[in-house]
Amino acid sequence: MPSATRFFDFSQKVNYRTEILAGITVAMTMMPESLSFAILAGFPPLVGLYAAFIMGLVTSIFGGRPGLISGGAGATVIVLIALMKSNGIEYVFAAVALAGIIQILVGLFKLGKFVRLVPQSVMYGFVNGLAVVIFMAQLGQFKTIVDGKISWLTGEPLLIMVGLVALTIAIVILFPKITKAVPPSLVAIIVVFLIVLGFDIHTKTVSDIASVSGGFPPFHIPNIPLNLDTLQIIFPYALIMAGVGLTEGLLTLNLVDEMTGTRGNGNKECIAQGSANILNGFFFGMGGCPMIAQTLVNLSAGARARLSGIIASLTILLIILFGAPIIGQVPMAALTGVMIMVAIGTFEWISFKIFNKMPKQDVFVGILVAVITVWLHNLALAVLIGVIISALVFAWESAKRVRARKYIDENGVKHYEMYGPLFFGSVATFNEKFDVLNDPEEVVVDFKDSKVADMSAIEALNKLTERYKKAGKKLHLKHLSDDCRLLLKNADEVIDVNIYEDPSYPVASNMIR
Repeated sequence: MPSATRFFDFSQKVNYRTEILAGITVAMTMMPESLSFAILAGFPPLVGLYAAFIMGLVTSIFGGRPGLISGGAGATVIVLIALMKSNGIEYVFAAVALAGIIQILVGLFKLGKFVRLVPQSVMYGFVNGLAVVIFMAQLGQFKTIVDGKISWLTGEPLLIMVGLVALTIAIVILFPKITKAVPPSLVAIIVVFLIVLGFDIHTKTVSDIASVSGGFPPFHIPNIPLNLDTLQIIFPYALIMAGVGLTEGLLTLNLVDEMTGTRGNGNKECIAQGSANILNGFFFGMGGCPMIAQTLVNLSAGARARLSGIIASLTILLIILFGAPIIGQVPMAALTGVMIMVAIGTFEWISFKIFNKMPKQDVFVGILVAVITVWLHNLALAVLIGVIISALVFAWESAKRVRARKYIDENGVKHYEMYGPLFFGSVATFNEKFDVLNDPEEVVVDFKDSKVADMSAIEALNKLTERYKKAGKKLHLKHLSDDCRLLLKNADEVIDVNIYEDPSYPVASNMIR
């Protein structure tokens, strides 16, 4: 079967009980989060649940890897709050659909591979910051509204909430020591639910957040003017939403790859995300992306196939259609306890062990990314800043490694054997290596262990040529790889050098696909 249509790997051994139970657990943890973010953004509550259903189902079937869970994620929804307040929900639906188109284009042009540029230090910061964000979000369940103001729970309600959360955490920790046949998170939710129901304990439940009862997602064309002004309004939001969704999604995909020892398809995941968001825009959903917390719940429950994500999505739909009265009675304390354990499991505790072994710049980048993630809740910005700083540090370190071995052969020709890449960061050091006034009439610059990388390097060679030309001397370039020669040929209007005809020396980057 062609890879383009191979949605399922039928050779994979699937534990159906594990997949089904994991899917139900994921659905139970996804619903409150989707509802909370929908309400926070000012959307109707069902818009969040529809997004969880549509995103989860489409990406589970067509996505880039099994085990990855998508839903109505807060990281992308936060982007749309300003648009909702200024223009209304119809413009939100249009922006979500446009974001989906952008994501599909990223996948089709195979741009998802650029997530490989994210360094490990940024990954540590991203994951640790996200763990703190997940944990901090659960503290909101310990608050209530009194006289129109938000305040912390006190007295008996606080003791009940703390006790139920502690019981949930205890079950999640201890139950795997008894058996691993059933996900401990699901057991914890059921046990706490039965205790609250059996002893008639008064505590916050899912129904206190919002009603989860409704019908099948209705088809809905966004009611907006189809003109350039509308595009100018929604495009910036769509672009940012697409970027945030892809960044969080591809980083989550990489994290799952590391945890499972397998490799997903980033470009395929981009296309699946985009398709799901287009459907969201036309079926009353607020859009979304892969959800790292629910993905970790899924993996910790033992799921490794696509079935768990499909079950989670269908469970949410069934709850919307039929199960709202029951699910509405699930205590928020149980879900809070599960998510706290997810936060603890998400945190890369090993980063503390290797803290003193990492380069100082990597430690700084990791901490900075974590702080930005926690402070601004903007995962895309945190990762972007981390990548930029890491790239600048790398450029600086690479620039310092440019060296030249100099000697004069038996014919009186002076040779400069260059080591290290010639690019914008190393140009100044490169120029310092040459003694134009005291060099002989013929000079050879050997790039066997170096490479001309960018326009700054070309301009440096051009200026070096002019310096030797004014001194009445001749400059040769030797051992240039094919791509370096092509770069110089494309810039032949601004550079005039005598290039020795050498054998082809392929560079490593051309051999990596």
